[in-house]
Amino acid sequence: MVEMRVAGIALDAASRSPIVLLRDPGSRRQVPIWIDQAQAQNILAGLGDDKPPRPLSHDLMVALLEAGDLQLERVIIHAIEESTFRAVLKLSRGEGKPGLELDARPSDAIALAVRTGSSIWMLEEVVADASMPVDAEADAEDAADFRRFLDSVSPAELVRHLSKAHPEPEPQPGNGDAGEEGPGESGPGEPPSAPAG
Repeated sequence: MVEMRVAGIALDAASRSPIVLLRDPGSRRQVPIWIDQAQAQNILAGLGDDKPPRPLSHDLMVALLEAGDLQLERVIIHAIEESTFRAVLKLSRGEGKPGLELDARPSDAIALAVRTGSSIWMLEEVVADASMPVDAEADAEDAADFRRFLDSVSPAELVRHLSKAHPEPEPQPGNGDAGEEGPGESGPGEPPSAPAG
């Protein structure tokens, strides 16, 4: 396994969708994971020093872990299946108690990891399949573009943009799955709207 770090958030040049960039310790390879604007803001909020006046969802998750005497040991991004990254949370409990492993979207796992200071690991096969060489100058320009985009958009415009990008599915008669999550993280070379579980 390779320990990765969050190198930043960039924008896809074609779709203007955000990408979280994970980089290896030698800064030679990085893995892009396509996410949506809300997921990008959750990660950026965890990376920033400013505490929100009220806890955001991932801040609440961290508080719930602490209240349940659980600690996030590490995040492991272990596979790409059908162009979607798969991750698990490795949790530990008090002494003598067995740990837990929970399935998670990579964006949620990364947002929790940056808030708790937990490590992010990726299987070498996944890094080899999904990585690209590092171009630090282009990364800095992409991150600046994304920050300018966030600064210029109002919450209402962001909601409209997300609604257009991911329209609500029509409810099916007799189908109780209307509350399921929408698209998840896309793998390398895939459009950011690719469905994921």
